[in-house]
Amino acid sequence: MNVQFKKGVLNLCVLVLLDKQDRYGYELVQKISDQISISEGSVYPLLRRLTKEGYFTTYLKESTEGPPRKYYQLTELGRSYLDEQLEEWEKFTRGVNALIEEGKHE
Repeated sequence: MNVQFKKGVLNLCVLVLLDKQDRYGYELVQKISDQISISEGSVYPLLRRLTKEGYFTTYLKESTEGPPRKYYQLTELGRSYLDEQLEEWEKFTRGVNALIEEGKHE
C-alpha cells in the first residue's frame, strides 16, 4: 500500500487507540501491526509530533520487564482533533466507497 496513504491512516489509528486507554510506544506499534503492516520506526516520529502539537501528554510508568515506559495520554485538544479526524475519515471513506460501487456496476 502507498506509504503516504498509510502515514495518514496511522495518525488516526494512534489517536483512536489512545482515546481508549493510555499506551506506550511499542504497545501502539504492536496493536496497529495486528491490523496493518507498518514499520516500528513510523510510529515514534508521529508520537513526537502529536505530543509537540499538544494532542498528547506523556508520563513514565514503572515496568516489570525493564526500565520505565513512556506512556502517551490523549489531551482534551487531542480528543477534539480526533473528532475532526474521524469526521473527515468518514466523509472520505463514504466518497471512495461510492466511487468504487459506481465503478463496479458499470
